[in-house]
Amino acid sequence: MIRKAPSDNELIQLTKQGDESAYSEIYKRYWGILFQHARKMLQDDEAAKDIVQDVFAALWTKRDNLDIHTKLSSYLYGVVRYKIFDFIDRGKVQGNYLQSLEKFIDQGEYTTDNIWLQKELALQIERETNALPAKMREIFVLSREQDLSYKEIAEQLNISNQTVKKQIYNAMKILRPKFGLYLLMLYDLFRF
Repeated sequence: MIRKAPSDNELIQLTKQGDESAYSEIYKRYWGILFQHARKMLQDDEAAKDIVQDVFAALWTKRDNLDIHTKLSSYLYGVVRYKIFDFIDRGKVQGNYLQSLEKFIDQGEYTTDNIWLQKELALQIERETNALPAKMREIFVLSREQDLSYKEIAEQLNISNQTVKKQIYNAMKILRPKFGLYLLMLYDLFRF
């Protein structure tokens, strides 16, 4: 006897109850098409992957409060579109910061605006760093703020060099889309 696949509404109800297999089914049904949609809009595979992953992570973590009044596909497309627009807006703000910092470097002058922008950027990076998982954050801070080598961090935390390397890589993978590599390098130069 062939079992009928559960409907999207049934999957949402099961997901709200914490059913991981229902959540996995939603993921399987929609990840590919949402990724294609995000990729088409952004022309950036990594950013598209990150956005779709964020949408599915939020779907699971906020499952208790899900209140979907449209088709699941419409809801997910809407959330992805919102995340894309937010990503683009953040990019514009960061672009403004970047332009201001580049101008500061070219002119070699400290002005109130430049000081404020540097502090604001440092605060944003600190907020994002604090949002990293605890162990990853600890390793990242030891590397970036205390300038410890991978070996020194591994010895201090009694873990392998490979673990340190992987945690730094993962932290950069999380932070780079939010700030860009150039801004993270500037942050290292202008830390307060």
